[in-house]
Amino acid sequence: MTYAAAERAALSDLLDRVGPDAPTLCEGWTTADLAAHLVLREHRPDAAGGIVIKALAGYTASVQNKIKNGRSWPALVDAVRKGAPRWSPYRLPGLDELVNSLELFVHHEDVRRAQAVWEPRELPAGQQETIWKRVSSGARLMVRRSPVPVVLRHPDGRTAGAAPGPGPRVTVTGPPAELLLFAFGRQAHARVTCEGDETSIARVRSAPLGL
Repeated sequence: MTYAAAERAALSDLLDRVGPDAPTLCEGWTTADLAAHLVLREHRPDAAGGIVIKALAGYTASVQNKIKNGRSWPALVDAVRKGAPRWSPYRLPGLDELVNSLELFVHHEDVRRAQAVWEPRELPAGQQETIWKRVSSGARLMVRRSPVPVVLRHPDGRTAGAAPGPGPRVTVTGPPAELLLFAFGRQAHARVTCEGDETSIARVRSAPLGL
């Protein structure tokens, strides 16, 4: 089983358990909103542009709400669990893992870490290394909106970053999965340590990081 498939299955099981009205780390979204977002990405590529293009956000939100309100909760979770339809490019060999392994991991944690009690999962070493490769290659993009330079540091000393800009750098250290969550804008819920002056650290922790 690929990491994307494992995260999809685990997230779907968690959605089944917590129901449609549970909180998530995505501001303003319940689990029903998050599930509808995932179904939209894979089933309605014509409406997915608003995820990254602000001018199209209204249309994307409208379609997402129709998906959320047009199905029962079990049917919505089942659509998440089954993934992309047969005609989708996501079905091409390797593409699901490339496109969805990080997306599904982050959204799985969006649900897990919004609960009252949670702890980081013990991930396989191979998954952590896969995440690090993706984080290190995309670090500059993910932290580009930081007001100060940011360096992401693996526990073994490997580094990635830093965002351009004035001011002293902030070094963020943690397991790759935690660095991913930090760089994806989940700073408050990522188990990392930050080194730098207090003002710069505070600015990075409140910055709109992510893709």
